Amino acid sequence: MRPQLISPVLIVGLLATALPALAHHSTAMYNMASPVTVTGVVKRFEWTNPHAHIFLEATDELGKKVEWDIEMMSLNHLKSYGWAHNTVQPGDTISCTGGAAKSGLPAMLSSLIKLGDGRMIKS
Repeated sequence: MRPQLISPVLIVGLLATALPALAHHSTAMYNMASPVTVTGVVKRFEWTNPHAHIFLEATDELGKKVEWDIEMMSLNHLKSYGWAHNTVQPGDTISCTGGAAKSGLPAMLSSLIKLGDGRMIKS
């Protein structure tokens, strides 16, 4: 390979491997410009990397039970905000505020959670 082609080929190769990492952290699938709040009962709390999740059973406008997938930040971020693996438990009633999925699915990227005891905690 000619030396003047090595740099462009190397740059393209590095960019191609970096793009999937950037896409992973995209919030494009959520409507972050118009936050919504969902209140319900915690079904389970997954304290896992790369993001924690709360599965919340809420009631929709028709009175039907709907399970929401509440995506949160990484565990390191959550710990810095005061979260622990047992901050919420199944059966707790909480409110989650964040960007709902643009697809209409019951999912959101949460930015703030109101716990059952009234505390507000970043998520």
